[in-house]
Amino acid sequence: MRETKIFVKERPKLRDPVLVVGVPGKGNVGRVAVGYLVHKLNAKLFAELYSPFFFHFVMIHDNLLHVPRNEFYYHKGKKRDFIFLIGDCQTYDPKGHYEISGKILNFVSEFGCKEVITIAGFETGRIVEKPSVLGTATHPELVEKLKKYDIDFNTSKQVGTIVGTAGMLAGLSKLYGMKGMCLLGETSGFPIVTDPNAAEAVLERLQKILGLKVDLTQLKEKVKEMHEFIKKIEVLQEEAMRQLKAKYKKSEELKYIG
Repeated sequence: MRETKIFVKERPKLRDPVLVVGVPGKGNVGRVAVGYLVHKLNAKLFAELYSPFFFHFVMIHDNLLHVPRNEFYYHKGKKRDFIFLIGDCQTYDPKGHYEISGKILNFVSEFGCKEVITIAGFETGRIVEKPSVLGTATHPELVEKLKKYDIDFNTSKQVGTIVGTAGMLAGLSKLYGMKGMCLLGETSGFPIVTDPNAAEAVLERLQKILGLKVDLTQLKEKVKEMHEFIKKIEVLQEEAMRQLKAKYKKSEELKYIG
């Protein structure tokens, strides 16, 4: 595989769908929040994204091989439909972020998607008992519309950049004729720590924005299952990154021989 590819299982007819994205990151806030929605809404898997920019390993999960991937699910709502994107990991490569984000936005545009909401964590370096939710968006009118949901949009003083999938997809969406926004739940940012409190805080706002009603009482129980799976992936990613750095260092040393 030389480029990022999306393998489509089904092409559902969707009504004014919004793309909601959650992949592993700080506190795994996005992955937990969106993964929980997929679980509670019984959303249906309809496509999978694979990329050479993901780490080069496979996992053994439930005695079966599991290749790192992103998954697209859909759920038909009362007034509009939803596309949920969750994933095992993000890319390690800056170029990969652009390629993967472009593939995702092109793909969802085929279903009439005009709005993108990404979920991530905002690292505070400390335990937060009642996490706040910060937000940013591509259009001023979208910011005004969403202020009523108890989201702090004064992010420029607290957040300089949003690195990775959450920032790239929301930011690039404007170039694809879409409106994008990013919700950030306050989290400690401690390594390999899943933060269900931050995920719950984001989900409380997200439900109101999307007009959904989901019981959150099982969130912490579901997190335990997700945490073990994500932890395995992070350990493998760290080892893969160590190997990449060692390979790069060795190639640099060879350049100066002689």
